[in-house]
Amino acid sequence: SIFVPTAVDCIKIAIQNLFKLADTLPACDVCEAASIVLCFRGVKWVTPMCSLPGDMSKMFALLRHEYMIVPSFVPRCEGLQQNEGHPYMDEILDMLTCLTTCGKTELKVSGNIVHPQLLHFDFERMRSSGTVYIYIYVAINDQHLCGRILAAIGTIWAWDTVNFFLLEWTLQPINQFTDIIHFKPHLVQIQFFRLVESIVLDLSYVPHEILKKVQYLIKENIVPFCTLTALRCLLSMTKKDLLFSDIFRDSGLLGLLLALLRKQAKILRKSAGTHLPGLEEGTEKELNAVMLKMVAALTVRSVRNTVVLKDYGMVPYIKIFLDDECYRSATLSILEQLSVINYEEYMSIIIGALCSSTQGELHLKLDLLKSLLRILESPKSHSAFRTCSGFNGLLSLLSDMEGALQDPPSGLWTAVGQNYILELVFYTLQGISAALHLDPVNSYFFQRNGLFEKMAEDLGSLGCFWTQGEWQIPVTLEKTRTFAEFLDAAFCSSEPFPMWLKNCIWILNFLDHMVKGTLHLESYFKERKPEMGETSRDDQDGPQAQEEPPVCYASFSCRWEMGDCALVNPGAVCVMVRLLPKLYKEGHSQLSQEIQCALVDHIQFLVKSEKSRQVMCGSGLLSTIITSCQDAFRNESHPLHLPLTRVFEKLASQAIEPDVLR
Repeated sequence: SIFVPTAVDCIKIAIQNLFKLADTLPACDVCEAASIVLCFRGVKWVTPMCSLPGDMSKMFALLRHEYMIVPSFVPRCEGLQQNEGHPYMDEILDMLTCLTTCGKTELKVSGNIVHPQLLHFDFERMRSSGTVYIYIYVAINDQHLCGRILAAIGTIWAWDTVNFFLLEWTLQPINQFTDIIHFKPHLVQIQFFRLVESIVLDLSYVPHEILKKVQYLIKENIVPFCTLTALRCLLSMTKKDLLFSDIFRDSGLLGLLLALLRKQAKILRKSAGTHLPGLEEGTEKELNAVMLKMVAALTVRSVRNTVVLKDYGMVPYIKIFLDDECYRSATLSILEQLSVINYEEYMSIIIGALCSSTQGELHLKLDLLKSLLRILESPKSHSAFRTCSGFNGLLSLLSDMEGALQDPPSGLWTAVGQNYILELVFYTLQGISAALHLDPVNSYFFQRNGLFEKMAEDLGSLGCFWTQGEWQIPVTLEKTRTFAEFLDAAFCSSEPFPMWLKNCIWILNFLDHMVKGTLHLESYFKERKPEMGETSRDDQDGPQAQEEPPVCYASFSCRWEMGDCALVNPGAVCVMVRLLPKLYKEGHSQLSQEIQCALVDHIQFLVKSEKSRQVMCGSGLLSTIITSCQDAFRNESHPLHLPLTRVFEKLASQAIEPDVLR
């Protein structure tokens, strides 16, 4: 049945007639007719004959001639509805894809790769049997057809990885498509760059020539969406292997991105926070964000690239992007890499940004503090933090939050959830604790300059502590609880607690961890990373928009009672003593007195060992108790009189200064 139509040349005649009528018949009819004829030839003739020792050369000569009809009518198929001509074109393209594996002679590729490649790329291992016979891939703009052609190329690569080299080192489809990809629909551009990305991710091969053309696309920026998609492709590659940090630096891409970012930074600085029509909208803003991410990826673990960035004079321009939240994460990553070569410059930028931030820029402060904590993990950064006025800078954040934790809130703080304010207090104290941790120079500096006293003053003015003078003292307590039991009751049980007391207990818990030097290791609040397109958190209004509850209410009981503890930052105990008289609220006198007694008992436990008493005497706890708790010492009926006297006696038995004794 196959040789009869071949003998009478009916298929050949049908092909010739289609050539003549292709321009006059409707495109969908031509597609259907071509599908019937070509797929009959392919399925009914090629498949059986491929396994027979017949006249293969003659068969493929005929096929080569017959499939020349495809480019004559495919351009006319653009714009057709999905159910009109596309199903027939899909059949033809599937047949063309299958034909690439049929041929008279197996094609070979000789490996002559001179450009740098990934370590696990092995061309010799990939030289398995692979045959490719490709005749045509048409250049069209129809989204469906373009996508099918790109999918067909990906399928051929998947059959055998060596097919990529056979195609790209002969017909160069990807190389050629790169020149015209900006003319294609957006979805086709996305699919194309995913295909380019798969060359690196799946084949572990670095296509240097293709990457040069992609870089040229980025430089010209003819179509911003195409540029954005191309950059995302290169960003994914850069994250795969450090080799791309060198490749994209040597190719000039890093310098190109820095020049583009400098231009955008100047525009942002000129706008000075005002909205300019058409500026930073949509794709353009997203493009700036991806450029920053690309520079961040190129500088990660690459001191040489970081030096290039600094030599370009980009540091003053990079920090301009800190103000916009969608740029902030990548900008901080770049600045953190800068700290590797210059801690002082990083610290001056971050501390300066913290001090210049406004009261409403709560989330800018949080992001800056989290970045600072990452850098303070290195002991080498502690000296730079001190010399750049880091301690005073962080304490100024606490001063700026005066009255922020009032219940009910007032002023600008009414639009901010109190848990966000607590989070800011937490990260501020974490930064101080991290800078003090195992650093005797910083600890001495902080103690000698009276910064613990300044911390106590700033914490006491937050609004949850009592600041309005004398208050009524109850003589007896109905019940007593330990400090750890208070923590558990406040956060881990259904027992109702007033908001002011919860806030006070949170702060005392922070100080408790600072005493033992573990505050910078704790985590109580959810991380939230804004995605591109989300509304900036600094622009959100209302308590509901801002409220974000702490996530970790782990059991606090018996944390200290498990055994003797080392007092790493004894000055934090002095802060707790200074806050002791301020643990009060009108209408809650009984509860206030109970938490005060619990805190004094906790302090008494801290000075239980002789070593702890020595440390606490050196930090000035005796004089702090005398000056901060005079009312309790003068009134023998005061509930705090006896426990404070016990603490005083324990410390005085170790050491006491003459002025304190007087």
